[in-house]
Amino acid sequence: MAAPVGVVQNPAMDLNGTPAFPDSSASLESPVSVLKGVGVERLQMLERLGIRSVRDLLFHAPRRFEDRRRVARIRELELGETVTVRGRVLTLGVTRYRSGKSVFQLVVDDGTSRLHCRWWNLPFLERMYSVGDDLLVCGRVKALKPRTMDHPETEKIVSGEEETLHVNRWVPVYPSTEGLTQRILRALTWQAVGAFAHLVVEPHPELPLSKMQVRPAVELGGDQLTLESRSLPERSRAIQRLHFPEEPWQADLARQRLALDEFVDLQLVIQRRRRRLEANAKALPCSGDNRWMRQFLPRVGFPLTGAQQRVLSEIRSDLGGSVPMRRLLQGDVGSGKTFVAVAASIMVLESGFSVAVMAPTEILAEQLHANFRRWLAPLGIEVSLHTGSRKSTQETGVAKRQRVVVGTHALIEDGFQIQDLGLVVIDEQHRFGVVQRERLLRKGSYPHLLVMTATPIPRTLGLTLYGDLDVSLLDELPGGRRRIKTYLRTREALPKVWAFVRRELEQSRQGYVVYPRIEAGEADDVRAVTGEFERIQEEMRPFRVGLLHGQLPAEHKETVMNEFRAGVLDLLVATTVVEVGVDVPNATVMVIEDAEQFGLAQLHQLRGRIGRGAYASHCILISSRGNPEADSRLRVLERTSDGFEIAEADLVLRGPGDLVGRQQSGVPDFRFGNLRRDRALVEMARDLVRNGLDSGLVSTSP
Repeated sequence: MAAPVGVVQNPAMDLNGTPAFPDSSASLESPVSVLKGVGVERLQMLERLGIRSVRDLLFHAPRRFEDRRRVARIRELELGETVTVRGRVLTLGVTRYRSGKSVFQLVVDDGTSRLHCRWWNLPFLERMYSVGDDLLVCGRVKALKPRTMDHPETEKIVSGEEETLHVNRWVPVYPSTEGLTQRILRALTWQAVGAFAHLVVEPHPELPLSKMQVRPAVELGGDQLTLESRSLPERSRAIQRLHFPEEPWQADLARQRLALDEFVDLQLVIQRRRRRLEANAKALPCSGDNRWMRQFLPRVGFPLTGAQQRVLSEIRSDLGGSVPMRRLLQGDVGSGKTFVAVAASIMVLESGFSVAVMAPTEILAEQLHANFRRWLAPLGIEVSLHTGSRKSTQETGVAKRQRVVVGTHALIEDGFQIQDLGLVVIDEQHRFGVVQRERLLRKGSYPHLLVMTATPIPRTLGLTLYGDLDVSLLDELPGGRRRIKTYLRTREALPKVWAFVRRELEQSRQGYVVYPRIEAGEADDVRAVTGEFERIQEEMRPFRVGLLHGQLPAEHKETVMNEFRAGVLDLLVATTVVEVGVDVPNATVMVIEDAEQFGLAQLHQLRGRIGRGAYASHCILISSRGNPEADSRLRVLERTSDGFEIAEADLVLRGPGDLVGRQQSGVPDFRFGNLRRDRALVEMARDLVRNGLDSGLVSTSP
């Protein structure tokens, strides 16, 4: 007898009540071939999905569910609705046209009426169906006379016991691959859940994960409905309901339980690292004595914002504490992060220690080097540059004490050492991984750490990426800064755009034109900086136009930047190498072509290169395709200049990997967790782990 809908039966039995697998010693790590029906060919198909073991199959989550408890009558279908119907195939065939195109059609009859199903240019589908097939068809009603669906999803139903699994219930639909039908995947998963789900153990039995209350959500008619709070299931039960829930909200509850497990694993790594630092590391005394600070502050030339004063107070407290500082400094473009880094460096230098400042690109390193020298040289403090192409430290590669060394990845090379390292400053932290950060810290004996980013980090992402850091926020802009006006335009408006740029240059202002690529590709019409440079030179005559991108020699890039800063060049045609660190107050206009190729946070960073002086500034986004979805995303920048609002929108629209660069950032590959929507779970995981460590229920060692 078949199991009741939504209930997983005896784990040792399959749908027919016979042993589900022959090997009683099989485990979650057993190859998926222990399941009945998995031969060599099917095993290869499963491997294409990353499914090699029974565990892999159990954790292969459905992408959605179909409600097959209520199958619609074909006679009652309405135009535009998405429904599931069931009927028998009456006729089928392929129609071919002289143009080479074709359409495969079949007609399904459910006793109330007929439904025409069409697939364009897929003639091989004819071999997959036969007259008389009992077929489930799910899709959107395209027409009513006759009733028609284009490219619907279909599934054959075999009579008998299987109907309990494939119809009359909420049915899982999985990510699949060619040759592996939903019916096969569903049957294999049912077998695996029945035989193995009880072997899935609690990963952290010391934490009350299955007692936590969350609010499940369910999609109904395209709208998401959030239900009242419920307790999370135990992990083995979560696996069962992930695949075969009685109601769809149970699947969401299961997903949230498995996502919480992932977030707890991450928080354990983050918080254990912080606890080990607090237990084992003695902080260097670096709060300073103000002998240089008293000379520095009057020379700054602008009053400190309240945010800068607050952050400097936090940093001074850290530098004088018993635990090495581990602090993230977030601040929107133009908020004064570099000034804070210089002031923090002075405190460390006053205490007799040296400072290392690491930037992701040579252009940014050179910009930081120039700023640090401008502020510190009058105090008699040496500031040197150490990059791949320029090494101004001693020939031995050892930087002497009580100095600042600004550099790129070259600072973490084995050949570079710095005496008495007291502070590590990392600019644009999201461009570096945790491993790179730790390699630079190991150049000293538990030096203090200040990491900075002008890319606002959404809170959910911050809890995962930077959970071991204290956070400071520069949420005020210095006085005199003017809001940048942003406009979205199509390529058809380019003649007017270039005329506007020319008018800005005629007023002795400067500007940028930014492209997403260095060279054009063959597969699309995305424009590239090398292909457009000469055209813009001609368009802007007699103004002087410079070219800048990452593949140019370092000396050439430095020359171009120096000429642009000095006003020798009026317009800079560039890639995203100007995204951070370039500070030219006279630049008032920026044109970004193919803007839809960039993320919102990156566009906000680019936009921050202008508006750094007292003049009105304008950013013009050129959308090449007129895509309504892309244009809607870009209009966020027209609406707001709040970097945190933009970052949250970018997280929702693009996801964390695209937002910060997965490989550089260390964002984990969550199977169930979703940083777009799981902020509450991330915070829950953080609190669970923190309380567990505080109470001793969780060990500080892995």
